[in-house]
Amino acid sequence: MDIKFRTPLRQEDINKLRIGDNVLISGIIYTARDAAHKRIVDLLASGKSLPFELKNSVIYYTGPTPTRPGEVIGSAGPTTSYRMDAYAPTLLENGLKGMIGKGGRSDDVISSIVKNRGVYFVAIGGAGALLSETIVSAEVIAWEELGPEAVRKLEVKDFPCIVAIDTNGNNIFKRR
Repeated sequence: MDIKFRTPLRQEDINKLRIGDNVLISGIIYTARDAAHKRIVDLLASGKSLPFELKNSVIYYTGPTPTRPGEVIGSAGPTTSYRMDAYAPTLLENGLKGMIGKGGRSDDVISSIVKNRGVYFVAIGGAGALLSETIVSAEVIAWEELGPEAVRKLEVKDFPCIVAIDTNGNNIFKRR
């Protein structure tokens, strides 16, 4: 059975999630990859404001393909998450609650997920065209010059994910 919830994430909702749970996310999520993560962390370090509210938000690691006429967004499959591992603890410490990507995470990120009571979801790689069908609207909100790595505000309806690392640090990639 799928668990449905809306963003922004509520702590009481994500505390109930366990690895392997199927989740359908609706609401606003943000896209960011390597270059955008570096800029976000630099802004935090300099005390400047971010282009979006980080607290209780979800970041989806994706770099969508170009949008075809009549479409909301191009194919939007998950990017390999470990490339954001250097930045994830800082974002979690500053209020981020959820991340969506593919693949495992470092021990530092897992520790930070537990400490900050966050959650890591995986989306199915290779299904970017199918995932893009759950995106209701898409808008570049920061660093358009980064192209596919620009930060986008996405409105999603029933975006499918699987809980890969829960708030207790249980890790689907290390299950026996």
